[in-house]
Amino acid sequence: MQYHTPASFEDASKIAAKATGITRFLAGGTDVLVQLRADIVTPDTLIDIKHIDGVHDITRNSDGGWTIGVAVTGAEMTEHADLGGDWPGLVEAMDLVGSTQIQGRATLTGNLCNGSPAADSVPAMIAAGATVTVSGPNGTREVAAEDIATGPGRTSLAQGEIVTAVNIPPRAAGGGDAYLRFIPRTEMDIAVVGCGINLAVDGDTITAARVVLGAVAPTALLDQACADAIIGSTLDDAALEKLAAAASAACNPITDKRGTIEFRTKVAGVLARRVAKIAYERAQAGGAS
Repeated sequence: MQYHTPASFEDASKIAAKATGITRFLAGGTDVLVQLRADIVTPDTLIDIKHIDGVHDITRNSDGGWTIGVAVTGAEMTEHADLGGDWPGLVEAMDLVGSTQIQGRATLTGNLCNGSPAADSVPAMIAAGATVTVSGPNGTREVAAEDIATGPGRTSLAQGEIVTAVNIPPRAAGGGDAYLRFIPRTEMDIAVVGCGINLAVDGDTITAARVVLGAVAPTALLDQACADAIIGSTLDDAALEKLAAAASAACNPITDKRGTIEFRTKVAGVLARRVAKIAYERAQAGGAS
């Protein structure tokens, strides 16, 4: 195995473009190193990007949005009061990834690029409207978070391409987000179902919404029918019932040792109701609650 510590993303991209066999990037390492030790994946080329300038930075941009470095950890996100004030659902979702020790290493970028359908931060990222900056041999492009994973363990990134930043849009007035998951245990487990919702209100009326389900399909699901169920409503009981029905209808899950198709389908509706209420309360309050 070849181990590289490039000083720039350009160098990292060049190394990856020329590499043969299995290539992995190392930002936090909570997935890569576990897979390596378990003999699930043995990279031929391991590219450590933790030493590149800016990868540990959380920056508020001039438009009020955020740029999150690819090596920023969950713990650093949790400790950043301003980011949590704007995007509490996103921060809380990342805070659910693993133990305290894992939080000191795990990253949004790694959680996204690992391609797990059950990744906790991904539904919240997609609900927030997050994009990632991707750099490679053919230049730089901005990609919606929902377009990165193409299936379990697979991404849309071409050889030599690397995510160089996570971009979170400005928090609009009257906006709020939330994320919840169901797990069999009280902590440190993988989501059986996850749900992230980001919405905006004008007075008491919901004017925009993004509803994303996790662990119920090969990739996280951004579902317009779920959003349509609550847009234009005051999140009354009828709207919540429509949302729950739409969430269950959107599911395409599997049965495994953690849950059946029927159970996941039912829980998706229940979670969507709960998450919508939290996001709605936060939107009305103008921030985290």
